[in-house]
Amino acid sequence: MTNKALIFLSAILFVYGDIQAQSNRQVKQMAYADSSRLVEIFKDIHQNPEIGFMEVRTSGIIAKELKSLGYQIITGIAKTGVVGILKNGAGPTVMYRADMDCNSVKETTGLSYSSTKIMKKEDGTETPVTHACGHDAHVTWMLGIAKIMMTLKNEWKGTLVFVAQPAEELLMGAQAMVDDNMYEKGVPVPDYLLGMHTSCTLPVGKVDNGIGVRASGSDQLDVTFYGIGGHGSAPEKTKNPITMACNAVIQYQTIVGRNIAAQDVAVLTVGAINAGADNNVIPASATIKVNLRWFNEKTRNILLDGIKRINEGIAVANGLSKEQYPIIKMKGNVYPLENDADFANKINTALKTLLSPDNVITDTPPSMGSEDFAHLVLGNNKTVIDYIDVGIVNQLLFDKTIKEGKKFPFYYHAGNYAVDLASIPLGTEIGATALFTAFKK
Repeated sequence: MTNKALIFLSAILFVYGDIQAQSNRQVKQMAYADSSRLVEIFKDIHQNPEIGFMEVRTSGIIAKELKSLGYQIITGIAKTGVVGILKNGAGPTVMYRADMDCNSVKETTGLSYSSTKIMKKEDGTETPVTHACGHDAHVTWMLGIAKIMMTLKNEWKGTLVFVAQPAEELLMGAQAMVDDNMYEKGVPVPDYLLGMHTSCTLPVGKVDNGIGVRASGSDQLDVTFYGIGGHGSAPEKTKNPITMACNAVIQYQTIVGRNIAAQDVAVLTVGAINAGADNNVIPASATIKVNLRWFNEKTRNILLDGIKRINEGIAVANGLSKEQYPIIKMKGNVYPLENDADFANKINTALKTLLSPDNVITDTPPSMGSEDFAHLVLGNNKTVIDYIDVGIVNQLLFDKTIKEGKKFPFYYHAGNYAVDLASIPLGTEIGATALFTAFKK
């Protein structure tokens, strides 16, 4: 390359860098100028959490905010899903998704805006609920980003789609929106799909945006054992399904250890056993709630086949007829989440100008956590995706935790999960920067 060519290239890079820096400054200024409003939205949503497919209040807030900003609104997709659309000239279609639902967990943070809400679940049982996975921050970030993108719409061209998705915790919401004909109802099919998740393993100011498979596939299933109920004083006149269920829980643990190669990662978790109501009554049925994690279809099939085989063996051992064999109810299912290399690298380049290279992590191994995010575009070869983990732990708390020899101060789905308020404007800035980058050629 000649000296003149080098000088010309340097000039182009300098100009591009200056434009990027100017864009970053605009986004930062707007995100932090909007911080007070966004924090109040966050606190309100945090105090009023809603479980999957029941996010009526939350979706109402989102629809109202997006409509007031000028987005075309589609509501009621898969009961509570909301979509906001802005067509802004010729360019790519970029979809940004935020999930809305909370967890059936009692909050223990002691924050002044803690959730004290009790909700009735689909099965009629009541449960304390809280945002113990950060979906309240996801929604807030999206609303802040939506305002920035609308205000700066002269700085980008294309079609922007915001998706407020229900029931991620059930691993059902994304597929439910697709099955409810989201795209037939006027939602544009995206070229790019972006999303962000709070990370309790990173302090505020750091992000994790690796390449390739980032999260495992998962299944949620209920296994119901049937027996013969009766009086607790005469177990010989009954067939106790609780005993069968307990036996199954122990035997399930052998599936991973004895049937799956050590090099193939898998997790089988029993989250609940539901049976009976009284001390002296043997019930007629018992239900086990099971969660599976896997990275390939072969491992998944070993897990599912093992559960079925154990169930039937226990039924035979207890002298049950085939009509009384345990029933498996398949519920949520997701496939592994995989970030596109080119798209993730493009986003990371922009984030490194915002956060510094040391604060953009790209080399963490895949998580056994799961996400239904990619199911919004599952089977669509047109769309590439990137899913970013954003640090939300207070820096002083994080440093104290590391000093004590711990890896993190709290974990997902625990009652003490606490999003540091400093991550609200910063997460908004990160998300808007990623979106602007997606629209660039």
